[in-house]
Amino acid sequence: MSDPPASAPASAALQEDDVSAIDHLRAAYADLREELGKVIVGQEEVVEQLAICLFARGHALLMGVPGLAKTLLVSRLAETMSLSFSRIQFTPDLMPMDITGTEILQDDGSGRRSFEFAKGPVFANIVLADEINRAPSKTQAAMLEAMQEHRVTVAGHSFDLQPPFFVLATQNPIEQEGTYPLPEAQLDRFMFMIGVDYPSREEEIAIARTTTGEAPPRLEPLLDGEQVLRFQQLVRRVPVPDHIYQLAVDLVRRTRPEQGEAPDWLKPLVGWGAGPRAVQYLILGSRARAALHGSYMVRQEDLVAIASPVLRHRLIKTFTAESEGVTARSVIARLVEELTSEK
Repeated sequence: MSDPPASAPASAALQEDDVSAIDHLRAAYADLREELGKVIVGQEEVVEQLAICLFARGHALLMGVPGLAKTLLVSRLAETMSLSFSRIQFTPDLMPMDITGTEILQDDGSGRRSFEFAKGPVFANIVLADEINRAPSKTQAAMLEAMQEHRVTVAGHSFDLQPPFFVLATQNPIEQEGTYPLPEAQLDRFMFMIGVDYPSREEEIAIARTTTGEAPPRLEPLLDGEQVLRFQQLVRRVPVPDHIYQLAVDLVRRTRPEQGEAPDWLKPLVGWGAGPRAVQYLILGSRARAALHGSYMVRQEDLVAIASPVLRHRLIKTFTAESEGVTARSVIARLVEELTSEK
């Protein structure tokens, strides 16, 4: 991951145009949630985390059992933003060229033949990589290279992906037979791991009512690609106080059992902690969340809110933690609670 642009010092103040732009982003986000609410019941936290990833130029990995509307949510999100959408169903026989595209031999009508590049489904603004752990490693690598470099290379030629480019991958946590789990180095490329949980009883009743009647309504496009790009640039100008940088670094360093900052209770539970990319994503995610909520400066509550989705897939648990049923979420929650109580 390339280094993000230099962050604003704590004393930096937003320009008047940026203040009004943040107000516009907050209003647009409220409209987006309302529009998605016409077809998506509940999942407010998931929607917020997806929006944070989008405006922070990150990618997200959605983890949840089948039937929780992960695919529907992603496709409707693209619909509300007037962005091109592509869905790739990962299977064991999926090849890299099925994602990136390939060169095909074409006849120009005069008897001469030449190779032309036929773009694959990765050439879209929002790409849903459904069940990414179903495909072999070389196919996963082709997808993750596109995420990292924002371009693909086929037959020695590079082709840029049109921004904004946002990848959402899904995994089924309960069915692992015949899968190719993503290694930690590839998981680290995702800004967030978003847990999609079961709905509440009231939400499930509402789902039954709204999905078993007439066809769901079409959603109105609220943002276009140019607006999304401007908001992405705006997010990186949101000021971050010095103590937020320190909090992000302290939190990540405490996840590393081999370093002195890690608490004693964590060392038997975590075999490997988060790297510097986690600090970058904590800051970028905090900036995006602050802007979505209409704040003109990052607050501690912004960082606390995104700590779990940033860190949960970056902690490698030990056998002791697995055997005792300790989750990454619970480890992160305890770290955050202890750290914020000290500040």
